Amino acid sequence: MLYYEKKLKAKGYDIIIGVDEAGRGPLAGPVVAAAVVLKTFRFKNRIDDSKKLTPLSRQKAFLEIIDKSISGIGIVSERIIDRINILEASRLAMKRSIAALADKFIFLNHASRLMAHVIVDGNMALDIPFIYTKIIKGDSKSKSIACASILAKVARDRVMNLYDGFYPQYGFKKHKGYPTKEHRLALERFGPSLIHRKSFCLTRINTD
Repeated sequence: MLYYEKKLKAKGYDIIIGVDEAGRGPLAGPVVAAAVVLKTFRFKNRIDDSKKLTPLSRQKAFLEIIDKSISGIGIVSERIIDRINILEASRLAMKRSIAALADKFIFLNHASRLMAHVIVDGNMALDIPFIYTKIIKGDSKSKSIACASILAKVARDRVMNLYDGFYPQYGFKKHKGYPTKEHRLALERFGPSLIHRKSFCLTRINTD
């Protein structure tokens, strides 16, 4: 999973930034993105597309990634998702995660002359001050993107676990806002909460 990292290093790039997001499909909660610069490519825990890992494996990998990287998290709320649509919200979350990462580099006094290149999962066009490469299924092809995938997924899951305490009737801790049968039944019974994406719920309810 280091083909792109090695290729970009050979071209003279000092910093490789992997970017991915989590939460495009749920009916509730935010979309979360992570940007990651790895300090090492050696990990004890399995690093892969977050969807291929168990919750316990993701948690263990998350802690190791935090220890072995510099990272930034970007969060875009359900209200903004409803206002600008999920595609634009995903772009915004990615942009925020990269900005958060860049702020850490400035704080750590890293040399401003270092050449950086962003590798992003999927086919997302980004308005960012860095050269970037889009990689389809990048979370299965790049260790940097896979790490970003894990950070974004775990961070979002933690947000949804917190929301479960405020809205226990929906079962967010179990399904994280995704349109499971249990979640749909809860929506029919209780209606949408303050963290539901109204545009998503209306579309799903009207087409099901």
